[in-house]
Amino acid sequence: MAAPVHATDHSLDVKPLARKVLVIGHRGASALRPEHTLASYGRAIADGADFVEPDLVMTKDGVPVARHENEISGTTDVASHTEFAGRKATKTIDGQKVTGWFTEDFTLAELKTLRARERLPQFRSTQYDGEFQIPTLEDIIEFVATESATQGRVVGIIPEIKHGTYFQKIGLPMEDRVLAILAAHSYTRTAPVEIQSFEIANLRYLRGKLGKDHQNIRLLQLYGDVKEQPYDVTASGGKLTFGEMMKPAGLREVATYADAIGPNIRSIIPLAADGTLGKPTALVRDAHAAKLELHPYTFRPENYFQAKNFQQGSDPKTFNEAGSIAEIRAYLDAGIDAFFTDDPALGRKALDQR
Repeated sequence: MAAPVHATDHSLDVKPLARKVLVIGHRGASALRPEHTLASYGRAIADGADFVEPDLVMTKDGVPVARHENEISGTTDVASHTEFAGRKATKTIDGQKVTGWFTEDFTLAELKTLRARERLPQFRSTQYDGEFQIPTLEDIIEFVATESATQGRVVGIIPEIKHGTYFQKIGLPMEDRVLAILAAHSYTRTAPVEIQSFEIANLRYLRGKLGKDHQNIRLLQLYGDVKEQPYDVTASGGKLTFGEMMKPAGLREVATYADAIGPNIRSIIPLAADGTLGKPTALVRDAHAAKLELHPYTFRPENYFQAKNFQQGSDPKTFNEAGSIAEIRAYLDAGIDAFFTDDPALGRKALDQR
């Protein structure tokens, strides 16, 4: 189990079984600002995040930009741009038919004319809709470097390569481009970086490029539902599931190319039949035995996303600070090494009150 955190300790020890539990700003401070905007990342850093997370997808001209998905109708105002009406399309992404507008059909210059929108308007404020651009990975690195200098502490970046197999197949592979951008900036040549993916092959490829003991870049294997497969496994006709990857033998295999795993929080402590928090599984113990850290996702401040025993009242939209802190602390007690949260300020409070 990770050692207790001291409120004044802002060092970034990201070695296996880190002494400091790390707060990861999930898409920034996405409970408070539209996700994957510089405003969201800035709020996360101001609120004490150790890392900020950009999900990366590709533009038509080969630039990694930050969006949760390559289909952007839910996170931008693209549908209101009549000049792009003809770009609406239906595509098969990771085996699923999706209709909308896709980043790979736009140049960076075109995407920069769009503005971000709140992805979860049923739970969160839309007051910032229309204010912020889509940032590139380079924009984010430069911004984080500036904020790091202002804050007087190092802030890490934890980029996720989205839909790796899909982008490779359409001629826009992301992995080498991301490494080149990281290597081109002095900040990301030394600051902590952790590249993540739900797929396996691209992480193995990156491990081969980086070597096992790269100075500042680590790799995180994300996990979906136990019955699901990494899409590159599906595409190649394989049988491996995320559930099998959570077993001791699967974890030992993951440890040959990754430094940490990122399961859903409910894979660590599932919900009981009545919706309250149940008992921890063996995942923390087994992952640590394989010398893997656990960086689970995602803690959210609204009632709807919390276990019932932490909820406040019956309104799913209620911003429940106490419940979120209590839930995070239950998982800290289970031994996690870092965690993704939509509100890093609450994650910091959970740690500092521990």
